[in-house]
Amino acid sequence: MAYNYLIYKAIHVIFVVSYFAGLFYIVRLMIYHTETQKMEEPKKSILQEQYTYMEKKLWNVITAPALVILIVMGVNMLMKNQALLQVPWMKSKLGMVSLLLVYHFWCWRTLRQVQKNIYKYTSVQLRMMNELATILLFVIVFAVIQKTQFGRDWYWSFVSFFGCGILLMVIVRLINRNNKK
Repeated sequence: MAYNYLIYKAIHVIFVVSYFAGLFYIVRLMIYHTETQKMEEPKKSILQEQYTYMEKKLWNVITAPALVILIVMGVNMLMKNQALLQVPWMKSKLGMVSLLLVYHFWCWRTLRQVQKNIYKYTSVQLRMMNELATILLFVIVFAVIQKTQFGRDWYWSFVSFFGCGILLMVIVRLINRNNKK
């Protein structure tokens, strides 16, 4: 039984890495896709068609399947060790995973809009949203690694990570402001 748990855990970690790679890159592609609006034809249409193709492949072949597999493996681990559901760090992790799922569906909806040439966000706003996935990744990894310490001092952990997130967003804005000059 312990052997199966470790296999589930290894597969879970592998697909977490794959999922986040896809999640980070999909928003980056949407940023580039959004920036094509300012281009002249025929470059604009050629790039939009290429980005749409790349986005579809990335989402349907890597990102969405990785999410399904990591969830299945995570649920398998929780079924094998249901006591984990009682510990504070796991509750924090699952809370952050819930926020990650909301972010995932925001990405999916935004991707569909961009592919229909509906641009509700600027490239700077998309860059800032990309940092949200980074913050969630930090919190989830620290919850898993720190375990009892994270559970005991969870509120300081959240304040610190979201403070870092705000700092990251300010840095992105400053960099983008300097690049425009």
